[in-house]
Amino acid sequence: MRGIITAAVCAVVASASFAQQDPQFTQYMFDRLSINPAVAGTTGQLCGTLLLRQQWSGFDGAPRTALLNAHMPIKRISSGVGISVFLDELGQQKSTFARFSYSFHRKLGAGTLGIGLSAGMVSHTLGNDWEATDPVASDEAIPANGNSDMGWDVGGGLYYVSPTLWLGISSTHLTEVELANVSIQTRRHWFVQGGYDWAIKGDKKYVLQPSFLVKNDGESTQLDVTGTFLYNNMVWLGVSYRTEDAIAPLIGYQFKPNPKSMVRIGYSYDVTTSQLKNYSSGSHEIMLNYCVLIVKPPDVQIYRNVRFL
Repeated sequence: MRGIITAAVCAVVASASFAQQDPQFTQYMFDRLSINPAVAGTTGQLCGTLLLRQQWSGFDGAPRTALLNAHMPIKRISSGVGISVFLDELGQQKSTFARFSYSFHRKLGAGTLGIGLSAGMVSHTLGNDWEATDPVASDEAIPANGNSDMGWDVGGGLYYVSPTLWLGISSTHLTEVELANVSIQTRRHWFVQGGYDWAIKGDKKYVLQPSFLVKNDGESTQLDVTGTFLYNNMVWLGVSYRTEDAIAPLIGYQFKPNPKSMVRIGYSYDVTTSQLKNYSSGSHEIMLNYCVLIVKPPDVQIYRNVRFL
């Protein structure tokens, strides 16, 4: 299997592929910031999210991805800031994305509109741990000693959120930077995401949460559609479908350690529906999210009276 993975990776690198380059997550509804900087601070809380994904279990060199992001509001200037860091590994290729996000907020109806920009760095490294039997070991387009390159990365987006609705449109890799040392050129990606919380018969104990994510890299489009059921604001179950790729059940639990904070833990398992199902046992993903309400300390005034010094 290693030969298959390494050959696939090198074919991508050598041809400067324009395929989907941003890591994907099944639990995208808990990670809106990394693809849309306008999300930063719109929750009104300090939030941090960790996502770990092992894709295509059963392959040597299969994709492994870690994402850590955090964001918070700056209410004094009606804004929010955030940071996202991806670590992605596929065979001999290792990629790192680091983005700082800024969002300007405006009240719109019952919700908040965010207008955001992100800036950061993208880095790709190609290793040299080839086996003699790998079909790419003698490919002159692949550096024998490995190589790496990095460049600037810029993105932007719009995001609207209300107590029951969220909707966003965004783009990453606007600069389409060329990393000549590893024969990769980033391709501009577009995202449309949204979701809705529907309290069944008005009872917030039973909430249905449909959501979607559309991804486009200029040549192909992929759609994720998900439905989750949240019971008693505590446990959720759901299923997600990604076109031409996978069906994934989801499960999660959330609780409040105190009235001002929330902890969420989620797990999903992708059942592969493409031709890879003959080789892979599926993909695992774990999500951990923590949010806390930032409360400004009261401004204590001291009053002195000349009668009581």
